[in-house]
Order: sequence, then structure tokens, then C-alpha cells
Amino acid sequence: MQRREFTKNIMLSAGLTSLPILTKATENQTIASPQPAFKLKYAPHFGMFENSAGKDEIDQLKFMHEVGFRALEDNGMMGKSPELQTKIGETMAKLGMSMGVFVVGFDNWPPKSTLATGDKDWRNKFLTACKNAVEVAKRCNAKYMTVVPGNFQRDLPMGIQTANVIESLRQGAAILEPHGLTMVLEPLSDNPDLFLRHSDQTYMICKAVNSPACKILFDMWHMQRNEGQMTKHIDWTWDEIAYFQIGDEPGRNEPTTGEINYKFLFKHIAEKAKATNRGEFIFGMEHGNSIKGKEGEMKLIEAYRWSDYQ
Repeated sequence: MQRREFTKNIMLSAGLTSLPILTKATENQTIASPQPAFKLKYAPHFGMFENSAGKDEIDQLKFMHEVGFRALEDNGMMGKSPELQTKIGETMAKLGMSMGVFVVGFDNWPPKSTLATGDKDWRNKFLTACKNAVEVAKRCNAKYMTVVPGNFQRDLPMGIQTANVIESLRQGAAILEPHGLTMVLEPLSDNPDLFLRHSDQTYMICKAVNSPACKILFDMWHMQRNEGQMTKHIDWTWDEIAYFQIGDEPGRNEPTTGEINYKFLFKHIAEKAKATNRGEFIFGMEHGNSIKGKEGEMKLIEAYRWSDYQ
């Protein structure tokens, strides 16, 4: 399908017949706005649209809203000033946008820290970070925060490591649960030294922690790389999943650029959520843009219009 036809179909399907139609994206062009909200809550991150909206975070938020996004995620929210956190939260509230995850960081990335050893110093750092995360969440109206347990320890049996992680997470959940907050555990594919790598492993840990404050972040890019068969794994671990993230493989860019059928996955998740009364999920857009500049930002928006649940 030619770009002109593709964009025209997007506009027609959204009832935007009166809006101008792009024939070719250039550095000086933008998609007509405001656009209707996407059916699902996709959450861009700061920097994803800075060529179109500028570097100011509030301007970027407003642009995201104008082109149809109704959520934001920001891994680095805890590193921002309290004043900016509050401003971001207030702006999203006015725009009717939801806050997605931020990372509960208790060491630099890659995660040299580890909860798997049972070391009390690491556990205390994690618990302190959870307490700080409560205050950050209040300022930016967040409910979810990403937790990565850290590295695998080759000198300890796996069962001992798992028990150590569960105990730390139970204590962290006890801090978050009274505030209605949820840590979401993210299995990763970045390197084999990471303790948490598979959805079934994460599912078991969440069951053991046994708290609404400890659930799964199912990052579909990581899980495609680590285990595949995503529909089955989503179904198997469904009742412990609280949050999804997106990235196509290879490349970790927007949907339609790789091998993952996101149109199918979004439909599967949305319809399963309806059938099980799970409500709306937030889908964090934790990926890059396949094309640089404004043209790439327009392509990304088109890709989500194409893939969105109908």
C-alpha cells in the first residue's frame, strides 16, 4: 500500500475526512492534530517526539496527547526534580493521560545490584528506594513501577536465590500495597547474568509474594527473544500480568518494523482483558524510532494507527 493511501485510510477510519492528508512526510510536516485517541493506552516516553514537539517535557506531553496517546512512561522519573515530577503529573491529569511505569532504581544500569544473594545492604537499598518511589508516585500520579532483582549468582543454588528475591519483594510489597501501588517485575534478555529472564519464573515469584503490589511487566520484545510463543505465555501468566511493553524484533523499534505481529497481540490482549474483566492495560512504548527525525516520528504514529485494536 502506498503511503498516501495508507494515511488516507487511517484518517477515513477515524472519521477525519475533513483533515488534510499527508502525501509525503518531510522534515517540515506533521500529521494533522488533534487526532482521536488510540483504542489502547500506548505510552510513549520523553524524547520519542522531540523533533516534532521540542525538548521541553510538557510540550512533548501535549504533542503526545494531540496525536492520540493517552499515557506516558518514564523510566527515569525518579531522577527528575520533585517540581518537574509534580508538573508532569498535573499536566497529565489535565489532559486525561495515565502515568505508566518508572524504574525503582537502587543501583546503576546494568544492574550490578542483586537481591538474589540475600545481602542485607542490597535489601535495605531496595526498600529505601521503594519508600522514595511512593513519594514520586504521589507527585506524578503513578501506580506502577518497574523492579529488576539484579544479577544471577553462580555460587548459590537457584532455589536459595529465588527465596532471597521473594523475601525482598514481600518486604517491598508491604511498603507499596497500603498506597495502592504495584511493582512490576520485568524479566529481561539483555545478558545471561540477569536473575529474572522468563515469564513463568516471574509468575511463580509473584504467586509466592502473594500481593497485589507485586505483578509482572510483560515486555514483549524481551520475551520474544527469551522464550517466543508469546500468546501462550501471556495466557499462562495472565492473572499476574499488570503491564505490557512494546518493541519489535529485530531492532527494538516500533511495531510493523520486525517479525512480531503486534496487530494480533494487541487484539488478543484487549479481547482477553474484556473477557476477564481486567480493565485497561498500559502498553509502554519502550523502543526506538526506526527512522530519525520528524519523518520517523510520523512513521511511528502511523504504525500504531495500523496496529491499534479495532
